[in-house]
Amino acid sequence: MAEKKLEGAGLRGQVAGKTSLSTVGKEGKGLTYRGYEIEVLAEKASFEEVAYMLLYGNLPNQKEFNTYSEKLKKLRALPNELKEVLENIPASAHPMDVMRTGCSMLGNLEPEGEFKNQNSSADRILASMASIIVYWYKFSHEDIKVDLETEYETIGGHFLSLLTDKEPSEDDIRCLDTSLILYAEHGFNASTFTARTCASTLSDIHSCITGAIGTLRGPLHGGANEAAMEMIEKYSSREEAHQAVLEMLDKKEKIMGFGHAVYSTEDPRNKIIKSWAEKLSKSGNDETLYQVSEEIEKTMDEEKNMFANTDFFMASAYHYLGIPTKLFTPLFVIGRTSGWAANIFEQRADNRIIRPSEEYIGPDHSDWVDIENR
Repeated sequence: MAEKKLEGAGLRGQVAGKTSLSTVGKEGKGLTYRGYEIEVLAEKASFEEVAYMLLYGNLPNQKEFNTYSEKLKKLRALPNELKEVLENIPASAHPMDVMRTGCSMLGNLEPEGEFKNQNSSADRILASMASIIVYWYKFSHEDIKVDLETEYETIGGHFLSLLTDKEPSEDDIRCLDTSLILYAEHGFNASTFTARTCASTLSDIHSCITGAIGTLRGPLHGGANEAAMEMIEKYSSREEAHQAVLEMLDKKEKIMGFGHAVYSTEDPRNKIIKSWAEKLSKSGNDETLYQVSEEIEKTMDEEKNMFANTDFFMASAYHYLGIPTKLFTPLFVIGRTSGWAANIFEQRADNRIIRPSEEYIGPDHSDWVDIENR
């Protein structure tokens, strides 16, 4: 029986709800968070300011910001029971599975309870994510039980100092901070829609975010930055990269990090992280990776009229920060946790269970045959 192609399959182009959190690809708006252009936030805001704005509805004043930053800083430590779980996850595990398990275990140890506790639970999850992935990575790969207490005011600084065992530069911290802002929120993408669907059943916040992490784990959603890195690092020159891309296109192979489900002409986040990748390549005296990335972008534009999305130059930016490729997508999680939680709050505030209809395409009638005659 030939498969019937459904109109709107994958729910693309379908409006599934209302949000005041972000515009994604809206004509004349580009990408905004609560009305603030992503370009302005990337230049002027810290990730903690953006997270507060998404979760609490407004940009914090100085007093609110100081209080919130200090609160997140105090919430970075992990319960011993969670550390024990992380220590038992092998180095061969997928880091996204570690994030999923860490969030779920935290929900067992520190359950949300009544929904009036949702902000406290969201802040705790957000503050814990960097500690979860770095604690596991350092223990499983380097046999180190890393001390999760750091003096860095930002999640980005905290993450980099724990991971690299050295003091990150201001540029390094700001680059990572900017990347988390770019990843913080992006409409009803697959993982966010998963979180909202789970929330619509009145489930707890840890279940909602655990489900979102599992959705982001899929290579068609998260992971494009890792796939882009695996391709980019194969080439040692612009010429080699150009020829390789032509061959891949000739073979109709998919090149990760290009195009987008919503944007039609450009991803507004791309130029922001691309500028950081270029800056770090020059300050680190290692411009090859950036030049290769730039050549691939140029070739894809010329040959296929396809634009790079935020994941493409995010790969080289993260590489210049000294971050292992396998930890790229967990950083996506750290940033997006703020957006997921904000969407959960929004779903709960005006909730109806999300239950779309379906079009049946199976047989009209099937005759029963006893098992011995099948």
